[in-house]
Formats: sequence, structure tokens, C-alpha cells
Amino acid sequence: MLRNYLTIAFRNLLKNKVYSSINIVGLSIGMAVAMLIGLWIWDELSFNKYHQHYNRLTQVWMTQTWNGEVNPQKAMPFPLANELRTKFKDDFPYVAMSSWWGDYILAYGDKKITRTGTAAEPDLPVMLSLKMLQGTRNGLTDPSSILISQSLATTLFGDEDAMNKVIKVDNKLNVKVTGVYEDLPHNSDFHELLFMIPWQLHVSTHEWIKNSQDAWDSNSYQIFAQLSPQADATQLSAKIRNVIKDHLKEDKFATQQVFLHPMNLWHLHSEFKNGVVSGGRIEFVWLFGIIGVFVLLLACINFMNLSTARSEKRAKEVGIRKTLGSIRQQLIYQFLSESILMTLLAFALALAWVILALPAFNEVADKAIVLPWSNSVFWVLCLSFTVLTGLIAGSYPAFYLSSFNPVKVLKGTFRAGRYAAIPRKALVVLQFTVSISLIIGTMVVFRQVQHAKNRPVGYSREGLLYVNMNTKEIYDNYEALKNDLLASGAVESVCVSSSPVTNVFSTNGGFEWPGKDPNQSVMLGTIAGDYGYGKTVGFQLISGRDFSKDFSTDSSAIILNEKAAKFMGLENPVGQTIKWHKDAYHVIGVVKDMVMDSPYSPVLPTVFLLKPDWAGLVNVRITPALSTREALSRITPIFQQHDPGSPFDYKFADQEYDLKFKSEERIGQLASFFAALAIFISCLGLFGLASFTAEQRVKEIGVRKVLGASILDLWMLLSKDFVSLVLVSLLIAVPVAWYLMYIWLQRYEYRSGISWWIMVSSAAGALLITLLTVSYQSIKAALANPVKSLRNE
Repeated sequence: MLRNYLTIAFRNLLKNKVYSSINIVGLSIGMAVAMLIGLWIWDELSFNKYHQHYNRLTQVWMTQTWNGEVNPQKAMPFPLANELRTKFKDDFPYVAMSSWWGDYILAYGDKKITRTGTAAEPDLPVMLSLKMLQGTRNGLTDPSSILISQSLATTLFGDEDAMNKVIKVDNKLNVKVTGVYEDLPHNSDFHELLFMIPWQLHVSTHEWIKNSQDAWDSNSYQIFAQLSPQADATQLSAKIRNVIKDHLKEDKFATQQVFLHPMNLWHLHSEFKNGVVSGGRIEFVWLFGIIGVFVLLLACINFMNLSTARSEKRAKEVGIRKTLGSIRQQLIYQFLSESILMTLLAFALALAWVILALPAFNEVADKAIVLPWSNSVFWVLCLSFTVLTGLIAGSYPAFYLSSFNPVKVLKGTFRAGRYAAIPRKALVVLQFTVSISLIIGTMVVFRQVQHAKNRPVGYSREGLLYVNMNTKEIYDNYEALKNDLLASGAVESVCVSSSPVTNVFSTNGGFEWPGKDPNQSVMLGTIAGDYGYGKTVGFQLISGRDFSKDFSTDSSAIILNEKAAKFMGLENPVGQTIKWHKDAYHVIGVVKDMVMDSPYSPVLPTVFLLKPDWAGLVNVRITPALSTREALSRITPIFQQHDPGSPFDYKFADQEYDLKFKSEERIGQLASFFAALAIFISCLGLFGLASFTAEQRVKEIGVRKVLGASILDLWMLLSKDFVSLVLVSLLIAVPVAWYLMYIWLQRYEYRSGISWWIMVSSAAGALLITLLTVSYQSIKAALANPVKSLRNE
């Protein structure tokens, strides 16, 4: 019986090559999209699961109420790690403090490179369950050691054995390789870490860290903790909530509350609102999951539409089968077997699409996804998915076709009926509703990104680059370096700062000003620099002046941004005195707000101070008259002369600023890709239906031509039905898409609106695509010779 089903299925495929091709190609694209999205979702859901203790690893965070809002942060005080390690040792078998990921200069022989690493306590490699290729996870117990990744070992040593090799870090620390670990996968939050040096070594070489070992009010470090098997993160958070506050008796620290943020929430639930986890990338997982289902559904709709549209062609076959004794169940099996055969062929083609698309998909999505060919679960899921798709796609045609009355069919009195086309029309409306909604959503996403990109940033990014001051040489030789850069003719100005213009590395409390509520807790962004900071970054003064060597009192001067002046309620800030802890500063200027953090969020109230000894970056403004290539060719040897032990690694401010849009741009690019495929699948089905309609009405068209109908009349006749369906889709899609995108935009403080032209252009585009799709078949039918179509009458 099965052999018979397959034989008939193959005959029907070969007999109707055009419709079969449309079905198979449409299904394959829908299945390929579903597979790509499925792989993306799997990658997202398996984030950090590489680490063996994924379900018990946490990061210690705290909430503080300042500037009238509850703000979470993961910067912790130095003594907290030891407090957790000793007083809560039954709850935390492992606790590790670490520095923030940073770029370090690594040198071995003549080779000098910059790579990302961290300083960490010995428990961290154990907690992360690093897979050691050489050495052990306990290598950081040696205060002069380093653990490196396999890729870094290859870069530094080639084919040589890395163990016990001595590497120089930042031209000052000699460390010995005590372990080589397998590179962490792309879907790990620790993926960028290519090495770890001992925390003890890090502390011994930084005086300010030494001095903060007992400082409960200085939050500068990361703390990771592994829970004991019986511990619960929520209950334990309540247990340690006041552990910092108990050591700080001042009222200004009364709002500090410690909590644990589990690793299984880091990636997908990383956004907070009023101190509570409120979402994150999980929203995109749901979004793309829904898109994948709908795109596959569109392909299934094509199959249903074309199968039911051609029902009259197979009506006699059904009638004869029923007359010869076939029961309805057998007919259902027949049509479902044809559907499953088609989906199997589509699946084979879909795999080919996925293989071809995966490299580009990974690049756009910032992933490293590979097809798990050797994974049996993958193949079981794929085959189950294929069969399920076949059953869904073939279910309606199977039950519809098998319901025909054999008497009416064989007597020639069977007609599909005036309402038989309603399900097809409803499915076409659904197809274009989904496609148009995706188009509108994509346009809104790109407009939001462009809106944020066009936001005035309050400084000039063009031609501005910065270099990390990693080594003692660059600190000691800064004045000579600055003079040589200015003398080169390639540089307009130079300065040092504690943060780049694309970030605020430090926020501080303890500020007082005239009229401040004594009970108000505040936190201001704090940027330290030298006299050339304003000129180099190009900030824009609203009132007052910049720091100047002509005023000896500027060592105790301060500049506010607009947001800080407004936040403090100072109508005439210039000349006012602001206290920070015990020191008094006089305001000499107010500058326009500088967008230094997220371009989608409000600007942080920020103060600028003249404290070059806090600096960690050299900022360089290239002379506009020179090309970037020429300027860099002059700047590079100057840096190498004054800091010969370091590679000249620089970052352009405009490129770093553009990185802030990558997440939204990726979402927009993926959404546009899926929207384009959804439209293509919908049009493919529309093309098939238009072809079938023209075939069904060929004699009607012939009669109309004989009676004088023009090509335009016939084109309008055949196109109007499809255009009306798209118009109905627009009436549904526009309000639905507007509402969904309005909700999405609310997650941004700085956001664009949803302009009318987005809706109009989406509607016009959908109609144009529909007309182009249908017109080919309509005009072809209208141009046909009526003599041929009417000859057998």
C-alpha cells in the first residue's frame, strides 16, 4: 500500500512540475528559515552552558538608590569577597574576585601583542570548569603565573610547548605559563578572556587596590560565587542583602542591598528596571521564534492553497477511487504521503540553503553556529520537524479532497462552490498580513537605529582616537610624547582622560551643592582629564570657560554638563561651589550634554575634573587636512619611540560609538532578511495561484477578447481579486504592526516615532509586489490567442 502511495505521489509531482516546484521551493525556504532560527535560539538558550556548574554559578550585584532611581550594579567592594568566603562558607564553596576584562600587552621574545584578559583569584578557573590541555586549573595559586587559552598559546609560541614559558605583561610583570586551557566557546560570557593572571599579583602592583582592601565604600571589582548544592539563589540573596550596609553606618549607604544574579539569567535576562530583572535578549528569542513559526506557516499555506485550488483536477481521481472501494481514511493517507514526500524533498533542499546561508548568517548574527551533523538528537528533531511540517501542510488538502462526493464528481455535476475559495483567500490574507507586519517592523527598527545615530552627541568623533596607557613608559614619557605628536603636524591636540568619549568608566557619590536635599543620594559620572581635554574631544561650552593654565585655581575647578546643572537645580552654575567629600570645587563652565554611554538612554549627570594623574587613556585629535592613513604613518613611530615595549594599538571614537548600535542593527538585518523571505514565499504562492486562476479562466478570457476586451481590461480582471486580498491584509497588518512596534519602542528612553510614511510605503510596496507577481500570468493569459482556447467549443 505504501509503495502504491509513493508511486502515485511521484507521478503527481512529475505531472505537475510547475506547481510541485513552487511547493518544494517555498517549503524548503520556509524550513531553512525555521532551521536557522532554531539553531540561533538553541545557541541563545545554551549560552554559558559550557560551564559545568552553570546552574550554581552567580555574580554578586547590589542595588543602590540614587538620583531618585533604584540602580543595579556589579561593581563590588574589595572586602566583600572575603566576607562571603568566611562567614557564608557553607553557602559558597567557591568565591573569586576579578578585575574587569581589559586589554593587556603581552610580550614573548620579539613578539608583542595586545589581548583581552583579567586578574582573578584562584577559584575562578575551577568555577568556570576550564578544560585544561596542559597544567591544572589551580595554576593561579602561584603569584607569578598565567593561564592562557590555546589560541593565545599558538599566537605567542607557535608549535612550541607553552608550559613554563615566561611572558612579560604590560612591560612590567614577568609571569610563567602554568596552564593552557581550551578556548571558551562563542556562546560564553567569558569567551573574550584569553588569559588570567593571579589576583594577588594584580594587587601587589597597584597601590590604589592595596589601599582599598578594607574599604567597604569603594566599589571597583567583580565577584563571582558558586552556590552549594542545597543553596537557593533567591533565599541566599535575602540572607546576604545587608552584608555591605552593616559595615557602613552612614545614612547615604542605607539603600545598598546585595543580591545574587545567577549565570542562567546573565545572557537572556540582563536588563533591569527599578532594580528588578525586567527582560533582555529573551524578548528576541520569543520574537524570532514567532517569526520562524510564521515563515514556515507561510510556506505551508502555499502548499494548502495550491492543493485545494487544484482540487477539481483531482476530483475524478477521488471519485473513481471511492467507487472502486477506497475509504476516506485511505485517501487521507494518500494525500498525506504526497505531502510528506514533498516535505522530505524540501528538507533536503532546505539543508542545502542552510549550509550556503550559515556563514553569512553567523556574520550578521555575531554567532559561531555549526550544523551538528554527528548529533543524533539533531537528526531526530529534523525528521520529526519535517514529518510534522508535512502533516500540517497536507492536513487541509487531505481532508478537503477526501470529502468529495463520488456520485457528483463522476456525473460531472461537482463544482467547488462559491464558498470553496474562502479558505484560500483567508490564507492569502494571513500570508500578506504577516509579511507586511515584518516589513513595517523592520523599517521601524532601522529608523530607531538611525534616529539614535543622528542624535547630537555634544562632541566631535571624527578624527579622534585613543590609546590605553598600559605601561609605565607611556606615563613617564607623556609630556615628551605629547610635544612630539603636536610637532609632527599630524595631530591637532592631545590630552589624557580617565574615560573615552564613548564611555563613562567611573561614577561617584558624595557631592554637595547649595540647596541640595541632605537626604538625597546622588551619583554623578566623573571624568578626569588635563588642560587639553575640552579642545581634544571638542565638547561645546554653553556658559563659562574651559580649564586653562592661565588660572592657577583651576586645580580645584569643575565643569558640569547640562544634565548635572539641571539635576542640581542651579540656574547660574558658573561661580557656584560644589563639595565632593571634603574638597571644595568652583564651577567654571557648563557644556552641552555628551552622549557617552547608551545612545538610546538619557545622558548621565556628569562632572569634569582637572586630575591628569587619574588618567588611563591618551586621546589624539588628528589634523583634518591629513588623511587618516598619512596621519597614522606619522603618529605610529612616535608612540613606538616613547613606549618601545608596546604595540601601537588604538581605537577610533567613531568606530567605538558605532558598536553601540550593533545589537539593534543585527536584529534589523535579521528581521529584514526574514521579511524578504516571507514576501518571497508569499509571492511564490501568489504566482502559483495566479497561474492556476489564469489556466481555469482561459476560455472566459478568450470569449472576452473576441467580444472586444482590451489587454488592460483583462489584466485588471485577473489582478483585482488578488489586490483586494492584499488590501484586506493591509487593514489588519498596519494597526497590529503599529501597536507591536509602539510597545517595542517603549524600551528606549530616546526613541523615534512611527511615521505615517512607514505605513504608506509598506502598503505601496506590498501592492506593487503583488501586481508585479500577478501581472506576469495575467498579461500572458491576456496575450494568448483566443482561437486556441476556444477551438474545442
